[in-house]
Amino acid sequence: MAADAVSRVQWRDGVRSDGMRTLAAECPVAIVVNGSTLAVMLATPADLADFATGFLITEGIVDTAAGEVEIVAHASGIEARLWLDDERAARLADRRRAMTGPTGCGLCGIESLDAASRAPRRVSGAGPRPTPGEIVAAMAGLSAAQPLGQATRAVHGAALWRRGAPLLVREDVGRHNALDKLAGAVVRAGTGTSEAMLLLTSRVSLEMVQKAAMMGVTVVVAVSAPTRLAVETAEAAGLTLVAVARSDGFEVFSHPDRIAWDG
Repeated sequence: MAADAVSRVQWRDGVRSDGMRTLAAECPVAIVVNGSTLAVMLATPADLADFATGFLITEGIVDTAAGEVEIVAHASGIEARLWLDDERAARLADRRRAMTGPTGCGLCGIESLDAASRAPRRVSGAGPRPTPGEIVAAMAGLSAAQPLGQATRAVHGAALWRRGAPLLVREDVGRHNALDKLAGAVVRAGTGTSEAMLLLTSRVSLEMVQKAAMMGVTVVVAVSAPTRLAVETAEAAGLTLVAVARSDGFEVFSHPDRIAWDG
């Protein structure tokens, strides 16, 4: 269950009242590959097959859908189990051997500092060529495409948006998780990304740009500001990074040539 109602006591305008509030759920979710736990993260327990697939995609472990995902609930959390063929399993083993740090650096399941600084995938192509008006309208329409967000006001959203409408939207208490879920949904549905914008309800940090580049999107639009390293990475990846996107406009931090300024 992605959300549940709980009782609460409210104090508003000097008046106390009893009532209910819908809260977003979160629980430990383990991504288990070939019987071995790859990562454990707190996530909203919805679209977990997309989440597991997307995590493997955006972390560069697989290039396509990894087959069926088995979701197994336990008292302490949920496992998303996948099985990789020999070639993919060898790629995962090579990556694990290359990880030098014994402790996490806090980057969405990344296990070493070396892994965090990996070069981004290079994206290319003209992309969707959005006009300024289309960017503003897309961000304005994103809230209506987030049912969990409207119910709880406590989750992030990631959306693939094309020609004025959402193609796919995923939500989660974690911004990285929402993006991984979207990446998995894109691959599992066979949806192309070259002519669509990626919309984010969060700030843009390094790993968000890395994941976006792994998805092959060329234009990312976010409601909050990016970090300096995110801008440098977007520039190196050939990705157009639009941020601080609000009703009155936005700011472009890399590759502004993909914006149809005169449209």
